[in-house]
Amino acid sequence: MAELPVTELTLDSAHSSGRFTISTLISTEDSSKPHYGQPDAGDTVHPSHLTHSSTLYLRTFGYNTVDVVPTYEHYANTKGAGETHKVRPTLADLHSFLKLDSGRLHDPVYEPQRSSGLSDEATEEDGGEGGAKPPGEPVRFGWVKGVMIRCMLNIWGVILYLRLPWITAQAGIALTWLIIFMSVTVTSITGLSISAISTNGKVKSGGTYFLISRSLGPELGGSIGLIFAFANAVAVAMHTVGFAETVRDLLQESNSPIVDPTNDIRIIGVITVTVLLGISLAGMEWEAKAQVLFFIVIMISFINYVVGTVMPASEEKQAKGFFSYRADIFAQNFVPNWRGPDGTFFGLFSIFFPSATGILAGANISGDLKDPAVAIPKGTLMAIFWTTVSYLAISATIGACVVRDASGNLNDSIPIGSLGCEGLACSYGWNFTECAQKQSCHYGLSNYYQSMSLVSGFAPLITAGIFGATLSSALACLVSAPKVFQCLCKDQLYPLIGFFGKGYGKNDEPIRGYMLTYVIAVGFILIAELNTIAPIISNFFLCSYALINFSCFHASITNSPGWRPSFRYYSKWAALFGAVVSVVIMFLLTWWAALIAISIVVFLLGYVLYKKPEVNWGSSVQAGSYNLALNYSVGLNEVNEHIKNYRPQCLVLTGPPNFRPALVDFVGTFTKNLSLMICGNVLIGPCKQKMSESRLTSNGHMKWLTKRKIKAFYTDVVADDLRSGVQMLMQASGLGKMKPNILVMGYKKNWQRAHPRTVEEYTGILHDAFDFKYGVCLMRTKEGLNVSRMMQAHINPVFDLSEDPKENGANGVVPTVTGTLDPDALRAEQQASTIFQTEQGKKTIDIYWLFDDGGLTLLIPYLLSRKKRWGKCKTRVFVGGQIQRMDEERKAIVSLLNKFRLGFHEVHVLPDINQQPRPEHIKRFDELIAPFRLNDGLKDEAVVNEMRRDCPWKISDEEVNKNKAKSLRQVRLNEILLDYSRDAALIAITLPIGRKGRCPSSLYMAWLETLSQDLRPPVILTRGNQENVLTFYCQ
Repeated sequence: MAELPVTELTLDSAHSSGRFTISTLISTEDSSKPHYGQPDAGDTVHPSHLTHSSTLYLRTFGYNTVDVVPTYEHYANTKGAGETHKVRPTLADLHSFLKLDSGRLHDPVYEPQRSSGLSDEATEEDGGEGGAKPPGEPVRFGWVKGVMIRCMLNIWGVILYLRLPWITAQAGIALTWLIIFMSVTVTSITGLSISAISTNGKVKSGGTYFLISRSLGPELGGSIGLIFAFANAVAVAMHTVGFAETVRDLLQESNSPIVDPTNDIRIIGVITVTVLLGISLAGMEWEAKAQVLFFIVIMISFINYVVGTVMPASEEKQAKGFFSYRADIFAQNFVPNWRGPDGTFFGLFSIFFPSATGILAGANISGDLKDPAVAIPKGTLMAIFWTTVSYLAISATIGACVVRDASGNLNDSIPIGSLGCEGLACSYGWNFTECAQKQSCHYGLSNYYQSMSLVSGFAPLITAGIFGATLSSALACLVSAPKVFQCLCKDQLYPLIGFFGKGYGKNDEPIRGYMLTYVIAVGFILIAELNTIAPIISNFFLCSYALINFSCFHASITNSPGWRPSFRYYSKWAALFGAVVSVVIMFLLTWWAALIAISIVVFLLGYVLYKKPEVNWGSSVQAGSYNLALNYSVGLNEVNEHIKNYRPQCLVLTGPPNFRPALVDFVGTFTKNLSLMICGNVLIGPCKQKMSESRLTSNGHMKWLTKRKIKAFYTDVVADDLRSGVQMLMQASGLGKMKPNILVMGYKKNWQRAHPRTVEEYTGILHDAFDFKYGVCLMRTKEGLNVSRMMQAHINPVFDLSEDPKENGANGVVPTVTGTLDPDALRAEQQASTIFQTEQGKKTIDIYWLFDDGGLTLLIPYLLSRKKRWGKCKTRVFVGGQIQRMDEERKAIVSLLNKFRLGFHEVHVLPDINQQPRPEHIKRFDELIAPFRLNDGLKDEAVVNEMRRDCPWKISDEEVNKNKAKSLRQVRLNEILLDYSRDAALIAITLPIGRKGRCPSSLYMAWLETLSQDLRPPVILTRGNQENVLTFYCQ
């Protein structure tokens, strides 16, 4: 590597004392100096030349090299405002020659380095230290305010205040704890999976949708994103209605309803959600402040409750069943006492489980977090821990203080030890026997939903806690739904939703998404009865949990090198367990709602699979597909080949595939969903030039094939000549047992005017194919295969020589064709229509199975006839025979075809193959080969040998005589083809073989020309490798 010229820069003392990075390798002013070929070229220069003002000295660690030290900017997809994008030198810069590209070379830009060694990313996220935020910088939250508090508020809800005491009375403290632990197990496993996924790369906005889609791909991610956003929008209505019902009950207690019970919920709900919308539109900062306020209210209500449990119980509270902490009350409530239709373990579990959800609230605003990779794991797991502690504590404490049944009547007090009293309360001086036996008690854990208010020191604070829990959950869902939906809209996986993806302000707030969420929420609030909607919401959340866990499992099981989460405390098997349990719980909660949720996911999944959006997120599905393909490919090596499983695996010499669409369509038709197809291209020329061309066009050719719906691979090789390039392709193409066994080529229509060496090369490729045990298939169409003259694209010399003789030079010189190499242009170009893309109707497919090649001549037309476009065509088989044995030979071939089960029933025996052709046709053949004859009959043997050495394609008189019968046969076969198959849709005929070293290339091409000339339908000349490809045995 050459020494690089450096520029001495004068830095003032204020700047020279710090550390700096430089955003370029070479300054512009040095670009005119030579960098290679200097006499003392080396990787470094003498230490005395190194100064701290040297450009490259500052980019490395004290040496002037082209190489640069690792830095964050080389791996980042984006750069900060006003920063120059830094790039590492290319391999060509290091290995070949240094390009002084004006797009990459610019004046050095110096930036102060931080001595802590932190990356620029960390600095951006911190927003600077010790100073105010720059104007316009978006609001970012840490793990406490952004994730933990948000998740805790979303997990806590009305069930905590109004249903947990009742569940404790039904299931007992022991089974209530079991229900809590079962619910928390699912959410904890999901939390661990979220933590793993969110730490496997930089997380952007989009929350749950972003995590699933970037892990499992757009198919599952898109479907979950849409229903999750909708479920959050409906959850806004559900939590708001819960708040409105509580307010309505308070109004009814004070005998001051607004209108009537149902309309009161609607009025209060719409007003409430409008206020919440205003808070959300005010910005994430105001929304976060409101959440903190709700959190404080809930914490005060908890403190109020705990204080109430240790306060001495008044007579009024005792009449309602509260006696403060008592061991015997704890013992009685420790065991279950099932009552009512919901009095089953799974019935209570289905009621409680929604209260454990809400763990995704922090992840859903991932775009508003300072460092999502740290905040999401830490905040989510801490929220699960503290909410679990609160559930367990409230269940145990209220179960130790309140009896199951109480009348609330102060007159039910009795002296302790009185007779005729049953129940635990008798020992405390209260007789609740009568209402307990009749199950008419209005108070106690089993009957009074407001038991927490009863126990608390100041009941209105519990009501305030209910308000805080419902409103905070509604606010969290109101923020989550638009954020998730915005990310989904920007990815454009579904039509008609892009309008809602536009963001506004420094935080890119989805105002349109907020308005859509508001409309959906108001619509469901007006129903004022969400008992049938709530199970669907829970099932949608569980769908998300199941897919998050499956994402973690799938990413782990594929062993992708890209799966490197910094959060290590997860297990792939625990994630799989969490996914399975989530699905099971869906059906335990409400089976019909689970079916609805899964049906919607499958429908949306099918839509994305059908549309195939052009996104590439490096999902685990891609990694899994690679693993499956690799394992199956390796597994095929252990399986011996069998004729029953023979598949025509084709190496198609298309050149650029868009140059020969008919050839591509023909092979693609019978290999689609059946066997391997590889489009091969030989790039002839200097390696350096052609390698860059290969890199530039390969992707475009694959996209062209995809757009044409051809299931094939594309590969190219750089070679000195066509034949050696095709030899490389035949030897190296494929993988294991998935290797080509048929070489498919277009017929060289211009062989008479082309340079003879190219003809020699063409026939040499056919000989090579047979040497490599390939079958060969040549295709000829009347109008020719090469459409490159109609297109503006780079052309491959020799192989892509124009088929129109008028376009070639008089001496066979390859014409120069200019054009574009842009891959996008290749994909976007007009798709040429071919005969293989049109309906063929009730024509015929004529097979001339003249020689037994193992059955390949029969198999390819059979596979073609199974396709819809060729399905109405009748297949006719023509075979040679003797006129005196026509019936016998026909019956024998029919019997053989029936055993092959090909469905070919029309067989014709041709007894006149060996008849003498018409004189005019014989004369035309003689005229065809005349320019290529040696005419050596009267010449000296030494002269003839020298002529043969210089022109091996020339035909001697001896070779004409030896091959006369075979030549006349081709002339006669052409007459037969014109007689029988002039109007066929396709002609398939056995390819004649010219003996290597005995049949000159010009004579062989004359055979092919004579055999297939003047025919309107496409002609397929096929020759197997003389090994069976058809069998009539079962094993």
